[in-house]
Formats: sequence, C-alpha cells, structure tokens
Amino acid sequence: MKIVFATHNLNKLKEVQKIVPEGIELLSLNDINCFEEVPETQLTIKGNALQKAEFIKQHYHVDCFADDTGLEVEALNGEPGVFSARYAGPQRDSEDNIQKLLTNLQNQTNRKAQFKTVIALSLGDEMHTFTGICEGEITREKHGDGGFGYDPVFKATGYSQTFAEISMEEKNKIGHRGKAIQQLVSFLKSLEVK
Repeated sequence: MKIVFATHNLNKLKEVQKIVPEGIELLSLNDINCFEEVPETQLTIKGNALQKAEFIKQHYHVDCFADDTGLEVEALNGEPGVFSARYAGPQRDSEDNIQKLLTNLQNQTNRKAQFKTVIALSLGDEMHTFTGICEGEITREKHGDGGFGYDPVFKATGYSQTFAEISMEEKNKIGHRGKAIQQLVSFLKSLEVK
C-alpha cells in the first residue's frame, strides 16, 4: 500500500517512517510533486488536519493522511495551540517560538501543557481522524539538542528529561504523534485483514 503523508517536514517524515509497518510505503509531498503551501487556515488542530488531507485528495487524487500538532499550555488558555508553528510570527522559527513561550510563562507556577496531534486519513471516499495526546509540563529553560520544535522545553509526565533529551524511539512510544500514528497503523492493518 502506498500512502502520502501530507508534509514537507522531513523530521516528521522520518519520525513517522520509523513507526509505519513494512507493507506501507510512505510518500511525502515532494514525491507527488506537491511543492505548494498546503492551506492551514482552520481555527482548530483537527480542522487543519482535515483541510490538508482534503486539499491533497482533491488536487492530487491520492490516498493520504495529514496531521496537525499543537502545544496547549494550561496557564496560557491553551496557547499556542493551533498557532504553535507561527507563535512568534510567520517565519516559523522554533527558537523564536520557544523564547516567546518561556517569556509568557516567566511568572507562572502552573507549567502544565500537552502536545496534541490529530491525523486525518483520506482513504477512498472516506475520511477518518485519530488523536494522540501527551501530557507534561514546560521547563524553565531549554534542555537537549534532539527533536524539533518545542521539544527542548517539554517534559512528559513521569519523565525527568525533555523530548529533546530522549531517543526518537522513546518519544515515538510516549509522544502525541506516536500515539496518533499507532491508531492510524492499527486502522490500516485492520483493513488488510478484511
């Protein structure tokens, strides 16, 4: 089975390729010659995932899945949420985003946060969604140089290290994207059985 993962983010692609079973060949947007910016104009994480999957299906006529992920911080009323990638501006700079987050949380004792990923799968004429959540907290400073995005300041519940300090395998086991992908994979495997 070939399926397109609607992303230009090679870090995300690598992360997901490690989880998807051998029988599924994962293609990126580059592989289908989609170099345009896929719209993400919805006000929810789920809305963005659905919008991206629908866009690829309509314009490229391939089975695909798209994800959207946001970091939701309790003390900031769920910010940055759907705007996580552009939190500090349209340049989508992780360093700027982390700095803005730490500045906004400077005087907060409540550091509770969660990463949330929603995957929208467009298969044939049907659309399915899968949600993965990883709860944790925001650290007061950056730790580690692995991962990407907010990983250096996010520590999952029960862990003493940030996502940027643990291995990709460990992150995939406990992380939001890993959880959503596992649901997607289970669903795809159930189709093979039929």
